[in-house]
Amino acid sequence: MHSPLFNGISALIAGLSLLAISCSLSPSAKKAPVQRDPHSFANHNQVVVKHLDLDLEVDFTQKQLRGKASLKIENTAKTDTLILDTRDLKIEKVTLGDGNDPASFVLGEPVKYLGQSLTIKVAPTTSLVTIYYSTKPEAAALQWLAPGQTAGGKKPFLLTQSQAILARTWVPCQDNPAVRMTYNARIKTPPGMLALMSAENSPDIKPDGVYEFKMPQAIPSYLLALTVGDIAFKPISDRCGMYAEPAVIEKAAYEFADAEKMITAAEGLYGPYRWGRYDMIVLPPSFPFGGMENPRLTFLTPTVLAGDRSLVAIIAHELAHSWSGNLVTNASWGDFWLNEGFTVYFERRILESLYGRRYSEMQALLGFQDLQKEVTTLGDTSADTHLYLDLKGRDPDDAVNDIPYEKGYFLLRKIEQTVGRERWDAFLRSYFDGHGFQSITTAGFLTILRDSLLRDFPDAEQVIAIDSWVFRPGIPSNHPVVTSDAFTKVEHEAKKWIGGAQAATLATSGWTTQEWIHFLRELPKPMSAQQMRNLDTRFGFSKSGNVEILHEWFLHVIANNYAPAYPALEKFLTSVGRRKFLKPLYTELAKTPEGLSFAKRMYKIARPGYHAVSVNTVDIILKWQ
Repeated sequence: MHSPLFNGISALIAGLSLLAISCSLSPSAKKAPVQRDPHSFANHNQVVVKHLDLDLEVDFTQKQLRGKASLKIENTAKTDTLILDTRDLKIEKVTLGDGNDPASFVLGEPVKYLGQSLTIKVAPTTSLVTIYYSTKPEAAALQWLAPGQTAGGKKPFLLTQSQAILARTWVPCQDNPAVRMTYNARIKTPPGMLALMSAENSPDIKPDGVYEFKMPQAIPSYLLALTVGDIAFKPISDRCGMYAEPAVIEKAAYEFADAEKMITAAEGLYGPYRWGRYDMIVLPPSFPFGGMENPRLTFLTPTVLAGDRSLVAIIAHELAHSWSGNLVTNASWGDFWLNEGFTVYFERRILESLYGRRYSEMQALLGFQDLQKEVTTLGDTSADTHLYLDLKGRDPDDAVNDIPYEKGYFLLRKIEQTVGRERWDAFLRSYFDGHGFQSITTAGFLTILRDSLLRDFPDAEQVIAIDSWVFRPGIPSNHPVVTSDAFTKVEHEAKKWIGGAQAATLATSGWTTQEWIHFLRELPKPMSAQQMRNLDTRFGFSKSGNVEILHEWFLHVIANNYAPAYPALEKFLTSVGRRKFLKPLYTELAKTPEGLSFAKRMYKIARPGYHAVSVNTVDIILKWQ
């Protein structure tokens, strides 16, 4: 097992390499210029928001946030116009300066996905702009849950999801990942509820319902986050803790007890954690993602609470974003692989350091399978299989798939194999240190890579074939090959079963989640009802508490129309809002008339409980009207 804590000679080599790489960074490479973003109306090249003060009241009855956003701006171009991003906001008035002088403003025509520009008349010397506004009930970032949609069933719940371009649906801002700001907030909630943000938090409920927050580190708008509900807290370490509904808190704290170990492992790899605390919150099941890396407060789906700590990779991933994504951020959504490819690489290095190479290699091999499946689905000549994407005219959320995650990971792994782990680790440490709290483009990263690392390896460009990975479709033929002795044994058992052996005779004792997933993926697509029953009776797949295993099983259930498992599938579709699972399940159902009919029947029930992110995806799959 590789240790992330350098020692002895390894430390000396890495230290010298780090110094060499750091010294080689050119001034122009150290800070990427702010560029025009096709997903933002904002004129951030002329005037930039540096700080946000929020003052909002949470109204569950009206499903509305009301209040004001005060923006401290830096008018570098001395322009008379400030342009912000908004979507589905009711703007009441705008004022300038501490004197609240009225300002003229104009809302632009609505544009699909992007919302409306908010153009405000300012003076070249204006440094403070305040917008008084309210959100609409249908604001896409906000999900208002009734008590019955929560674990406790007694109080309502509010959660936000700002990534990719949904921050503008609850805060007027420059909704662009290349623009970073600090923020403070005052949030007024109904009595007896706890409010938390991607900021400095306190677990204490305020009797008056007024909470104050401070985020001293500059973040892009997509990392703005708020949640309000009946929430409890349990510490894990001095700098790490778990929030969740009271009915879930003990289970959640048990599941992620290794979080502090992960932070320590991550710091040993690529430098200090720079965000103060690392807390997590398990949200109601409608949350559309496995996790969201909101700084200081990772949002998590309850689907990762398997009860046996078998799905802890999600924490390694979201924690890794504290470096790749939150610290060094993609400058546009076309550069998304810079966030996710790096994070998957970092995640698997954390897992390797804690649980061994055998574990991380199983994760990598499953990831390669996901990558192959995605390329097959999109087509191996599709531009959407490039790492760098041209997303002009598209909702960036629609382009999210396994490509930036897994193809990005395998490119970085290829670089590691080419230059050696010690030099690669030194480069990454320097990269995070040298570009902290900055945004970077794909072109900018490639310049840094070539100028500060690959110049010492004359043949590296040819060996890696970087442009093939970044700007061309499909999976390059020189991709790293991942092997797993554990999976070889799994494949042997799968072949035995396919050959006629009964499930009860298979050697499956002690299998991990990864091994079960691989087993299910090795099974033939067409199976008889008797074969499905044999597997389900022996292994209890339809009753599994592990959502990753359950999801793989449901794909077989749908493909083989295995009726005994449909009640479990129905329960899953109407209670889980995680898009990672909903997208393939609804896609598989939509392949047959019977499946499509069932899918639409379930979706009609489930749709009101899904977040807008998931709704937008499933609407397209089912051609929902």
